[in-house]
Amino acid sequence: MADATASFKDVPELFEVELGEALTARTESLATFRELGPPDLCHIVKSTGRTGQRDIGSYHFVSGVDASSSASLAAYINSLTYSIEDNSAWFSKSTAWKVRNGCYCCFNAFSRVDIRVDVKIPGGVVAYVVDLRGERHEATPEIWQETYLSALLRAILYSDDPTYWLEAYRKLDPITTIESELRFLQAAEALFMKGWQVGSDPEIQVATVVSNHLTAGVMKYFGDSGRCQPAANLFEKLAAREPEIASLLARSYIGMNEEVKAVQIISAAMKHTPHSYTLLHVQSDFLRSKGRPDWALKLAREAVNCAPSEFVTWEKLTELYIDTKDYESALLTLNSCPMFTFNGRDAHRALVPAKVHLPFQRQIGDILPEKTKSDDDVADPALLRLPAPGLRGTWARAYSLLTRLVADIGWDELLKTRSVVFVMEEEYRMQKAQADIQKVVTSDGARDVNKNVTVIHEDGSMTAGSATLADDDASTRGMSSPLSESESKPELENGLNISAIPIIRVSSESDTEREIAESTRNGIAEQDEATESASVQGMTLEKPVQAAAGEEPEPSQLSNSSQETFSFTNKRLCERWLDNLFMVLYEDLRVWTIFRAEVAHFKTQHVAYRKTGLEWEILGDLGIRLHHKEEAKEAYQRCLDTSRYSQKPWAKLLEMYAEEGDITRTIQAAIRVAAYQYADYTEMTYPTLIARSFFKLGQIHGHAKISFTLLSMGLPDPILKIMDSYLQYGKTFKVEGYDF
Repeated sequence: MADATASFKDVPELFEVELGEALTARTESLATFRELGPPDLCHIVKSTGRTGQRDIGSYHFVSGVDASSSASLAAYINSLTYSIEDNSAWFSKSTAWKVRNGCYCCFNAFSRVDIRVDVKIPGGVVAYVVDLRGERHEATPEIWQETYLSALLRAILYSDDPTYWLEAYRKLDPITTIESELRFLQAAEALFMKGWQVGSDPEIQVATVVSNHLTAGVMKYFGDSGRCQPAANLFEKLAAREPEIASLLARSYIGMNEEVKAVQIISAAMKHTPHSYTLLHVQSDFLRSKGRPDWALKLAREAVNCAPSEFVTWEKLTELYIDTKDYESALLTLNSCPMFTFNGRDAHRALVPAKVHLPFQRQIGDILPEKTKSDDDVADPALLRLPAPGLRGTWARAYSLLTRLVADIGWDELLKTRSVVFVMEEEYRMQKAQADIQKVVTSDGARDVNKNVTVIHEDGSMTAGSATLADDDASTRGMSSPLSESESKPELENGLNISAIPIIRVSSESDTEREIAESTRNGIAEQDEATESASVQGMTLEKPVQAAAGEEPEPSQLSNSSQETFSFTNKRLCERWLDNLFMVLYEDLRVWTIFRAEVAHFKTQHVAYRKTGLEWEILGDLGIRLHHKEEAKEAYQRCLDTSRYSQKPWAKLLEMYAEEGDITRTIQAAIRVAAYQYADYTEMTYPTLIARSFFKLGQIHGHAKISFTLLSMGLPDPILKIMDSYLQYGKTFKVEGYDF
């Protein structure tokens, strides 16, 4: 076990149980890295130089280090030798630990190899390549260029991803000067046509030359600061070789407010590549921004025809149907979206460390609450088991469209629209029963004949039929909490009797009821726990009945459909995943409505409404998902009054305040977010949420006003220096607003 003097002063570390196990685990995991790869791994071996004293190994993850040559990576390892704790004095008996050697590992996402630099202190530097089989090769200049760009893309795209978290992960600034930015652009230009090799976002099924992590990294880096000119210059050169790149060029010019030039570029490119869905989407977004969703809709339809297997084309079409208030078509289009399995970011295999060393910068961390578990870190199980926060990739994007629909038309109207366009399970059963009765009436020997009928089920199994054909359970099982499943079981057995759902009742004045009605649009949810005493009288949140799915209607059913009030010919079968999302939405609305009813009830009683910090945070996220921005903001603000250690409420409020143009509150939130980031070893300025918020304010008020506001707050020097670094970046790279 390592003692305190073997640790770095300001660098996080995970100490190994066995020397070199982190390097072995990385080598074994290389074949599992699918796209950009995980952050770089820096492995250090420390020694006292005394005989009989065992060497110790530690490692940490890092991004933002210049990976253009072995010298730059060796320089990073060498810099760590100055960070080791030096507590020994001339009279001390403690042993002084020194860095004996280090190994820096950086994944090349283009060639799918790991480049490693071994540094011996004192001694030499050895660079080599490890392939997926663990074999060593020599590092070539081409490999180094690919590795340099791979490292930059990871630093840019992983910089503020809230879903990607690693212990002992240090984030440094990837680009700090104009010269390093030019090198980035040169490398991007040289490897642009290979960009599809590094993969793409989970919403893109097939990575192309214009839809991949390389283009996403370039657009994020220049788009977040509003500096689209360098990106436009890059795409201008490349568009001559590949006409489809004109879509990226047009986006860059629109970002520069050069809209006429952008339209001219699109017009010329469409003559060469008329079936490019990315070009059609740029035009569609432009028309949408100009208030012509009807024109944009035609382009979105054409984009679906050009790329019917891509989720983003169907998503765009659904959004435009919602814009044009064609909600039935929006629901049908959403039902047609192709859904992909979500593959998260590449990550290292988790090892159990012998010791974890996470030094805390006290000067910055003084403004943060204690990082200890408290009562504010617990929450009601009903809130913790909400399924929506677990949605990722295309599922999360589809759910976002569904919440937008319910925000526009309300829950009751959404259920009506759903029953109009989809075959509901009750309709399916009625139609099937009608067909069975017809068979019995028209056939004297129906019972004998049916004994020999074979029913083919949707799962491929076959069973012998009977006079009444098997139902085959033609419904989708909604995703719901264990409680709601137990509640819904008797309902399913009774044919989904909605009236059996309990109703929350509140004794309150009519004004309160009116307020609740406005905040929840369409009634209230059932009460799932005896402890939830708040309720509202006379208003119900209807649970969605399940839509039929599985067997296609038989011809005999179609012929008899005229006798019913509906017809299978003008209805679709609802996809299972969409039926599940309706249940997820129901759970969200149920909890949200109970929450708003409780708030209204406590207001009428003039009693303080109390929740834990984690509960306020979950309710804030829920409000954001359901497009209740003001209520979500209030929940996040209430979370700040608790002792919970969490960056999320500050980050969400920072975005909201920046959107509103509130300088003072934006800076106050930014200070807390910066403190949390530095406590988690995010020592980078850009691209980050704070930089994006400051540059958004700077476009309106100018950087000088932000700087003066910072000075007027009387902040401690370490915090003021951190906050000023964001403005210094704007000055160096001439972000809009830096000169006024």
